[in-house]
Amino acid sequence: MKLLNHTSKYLAIILVPLITIWAFIFYYAMLDEIYDSLDDGLENQKVLLLQRLPTNPEILEHKDLELWSHSITPVSKTYHDKFTERYSDTLMFMLNEKDYEPVRVYETKIAYNDSYYKVKFITSMVEEDDLIQDLITYLIVLYILLMISIVILNNLMLKKIWKPFHSLVSQLPNFRIEKNHQITTKDTSIDEFKLLNASITTMVEQSRARYLEQQHFIENASHELQTPLAISINKLELFLENTTLSEDELKTMASILDNLGRLTRLNKSLLLLSKIENRQFTDEEDIDFNLLISSITQDFEDLASHKHIRLTIDAKEQLNFQMNKDLAIILLTNLIKNAIVHGQQHNTVHIVIARNLIKVQNYGAAEPLNAHYVFSRFKKLSSDKKSTGLGLAIAKAITEKYSIEWNYEFTTQHNFTLSFPDGR
Repeated sequence: MKLLNHTSKYLAIILVPLITIWAFIFYYAMLDEIYDSLDDGLENQKVLLLQRLPTNPEILEHKDLELWSHSITPVSKTYHDKFTERYSDTLMFMLNEKDYEPVRVYETKIAYNDSYYKVKFITSMVEEDDLIQDLITYLIVLYILLMISIVILNNLMLKKIWKPFHSLVSQLPNFRIEKNHQITTKDTSIDEFKLLNASITTMVEQSRARYLEQQHFIENASHELQTPLAISINKLELFLENTTLSEDELKTMASILDNLGRLTRLNKSLLLLSKIENRQFTDEEDIDFNLLISSITQDFEDLASHKHIRLTIDAKEQLNFQMNKDLAIILLTNLIKNAIVHGQQHNTVHIVIARNLIKVQNYGAAEPLNAHYVFSRFKKLSSDKKSTGLGLAIAKAITEKYSIEWNYEFTTQHNFTLSFPDGR
């Protein structure tokens, strides 16, 4: 489904409950206003009657409610004193309609020349069935008009506004970095699309540079190591599919596959570590660590939520540093992921950002870690079989490349601190 149609679908769904809620509110508000208006009119009839009594005392003889729209009945003083004014709704036969119609009744009392009277006033009122029917009709018409307007807006105005985006997206499926493809962007006055175009262009250029740098290394090291591992895994899988084995033999084969899988992951991590140590990441830029940390923590929200861990950021100052962006991401990703994975459930991972400092704090094991081995290669902080034990070693290699000092200390929390040098 296209983006514009997707938007229209959700708007159509959202409008139904919104209009329904609005209809209920509008109906009862309108009904309340109608009753207020009718009651005010009935009270005004009483005022007019009292004003006319001195000149037309024969009004007191009016008994026929249908004829005069009011009826006056003499009552005792005791009844008069105890009587309380009230409003009510009832049905009355209307000659002009030849049917029973709803009327509003106002029962009150008056005193005139030491005599006491009970007075009823009536006035016609709107039929609620007709009101509801008309309201529903108008709401359906309103909904249809709104949907037509939204469709027209999407296809005429928004389609034109989103044209630079669609132009960019249409090129992505066929983009191949190894074929030196170019991404062309359309000029636009919209800031977000300008940023998107600039980001895509920058991303393509950086990816092409990284691809060329890594190509020779990957062709050699990766091919020589990964291919035999993949062949071994495939042959073992085929063997398992075509051979009947006992339960113990299956467990043994599964263990072999797990070890080969771990060896594959280990090889990839070692390749990355070697590239860092061999200074093959030459591209550098000014990194906004405040923005970068915010982005990375958002990526880990699902993992943190799964462990019932809350991620918090205390950005005391702005931190910018000149380094390779990929390595900056790897460095922070390893530290933050490590804090989440080894953090206690229903607790907090807290990240402090200062001018030359990043501190990652978490509640983990109740005892301090051995600071001399935390960043060592193949040193695991957990029993996770999928872990290669190289995550923090890679982080340490990155810090050494850029002369970033790291420190670990334990108080009530585990604290990993990165101290950035001045002048970069």
